Amino acid sequence: MKVVVVVGGVGGAKFLLGVKQLLGLPPVGPGPDESPHQITAVVNTADDIWLHGLRVCPDLDTCMYTLGGGIDPDRGWGRAGETWAVKDELAAYGADPDWFGLGDKDIATHLVRTRMMRAGYELSDITAALCDRWKPGVRLLPMTDDRVETHVVIDEPGSGERKAVHFQEWWVRHHAEPRAQSIVPVGADEATPGPGVVEAISAADVVLLAPSNPVVSIGSVLAVPGMRVALRETEAPVVGVSPIIGDKPVRGMADACLSAIGLKSSAEAVGRHYGSRACSDKGILDGWLVHTGDTADVPGVAVRAVPLLMSDVDATAAMVKAAMELGGVDLG
Repeated sequence: MKVVVVVGGVGGAKFLLGVKQLLGLPPVGPGPDESPHQITAVVNTADDIWLHGLRVCPDLDTCMYTLGGGIDPDRGWGRAGETWAVKDELAAYGADPDWFGLGDKDIATHLVRTRMMRAGYELSDITAALCDRWKPGVRLLPMTDDRVETHVVIDEPGSGERKAVHFQEWWVRHHAEPRAQSIVPVGADEATPGPGVVEAISAADVVLLAPSNPVVSIGSVLAVPGMRVALRETEAPVVGVSPIIGDKPVRGMADACLSAIGLKSSAEAVGRHYGSRACSDKGILDGWLVHTGDTADVPGVAVRAVPLLMSDVDATAAMVKAAMELGGVDLG
């Protein structure tokens, strides 16, 4: 079976563990050399940022570390057993930015990536090279090799001056507290899908939208021209999983992003935002999974309610199974 999953960072990485578990693959690490299953993750890269001269790709690295067994299990991001000597030294120099910490082990990944970028390699090639070490058991594809960065227009705390800041500054430094006036994936309109992305979606048996942020994760992927068309034209069912339980995001501050684009924080609002392939010329969904107790009327989309808390790998695998069954996938 060929499964394509569109993902962001922490939530998307945990969801991929469940996909592997359901298909009988080890959740962490590579699967057997011969497997009837192929999992491809199309990963958001609009959160990527230059820091201290290094190219940092938070969502790609979170997926790679999680599936490869190197993630910090408590934080859900960064390396396990991390140390912070370089961060402390940068602080001693008063080097900005001081609001985004890079761990010593993590820096090694960014050094390799940046060196390869400056040697002329594309991000997709670099990601494949990094995965040679981690062996995540999933093909991780950047949504694009082009530079796309999400910027958020806010009234800056203290001065009240309206300005655009990188998404990471709004999210990490300001904790998404200044109201976002607008959120824009800068460069997306000139980008093209990364190598292998459209082909993977076209050849898939099922496409799943992980319960990642619908605005700055899944939304950034969809903003790349050709991505929405690929999802509409694939013969595979496209099933999304709601990132909203009740009226709250499962994790993070997705409600702050939804309000910026005029959407309520609800499973129904997000499902309607993605839209139906059958009823809209821009819609992408065939199925929409919501949490037990939630309801969603999404015209043209099959909706089912099941537990959506990814409390452990087995619970996540059950969620993935429900999503595939909603799409009519024969799991044997």
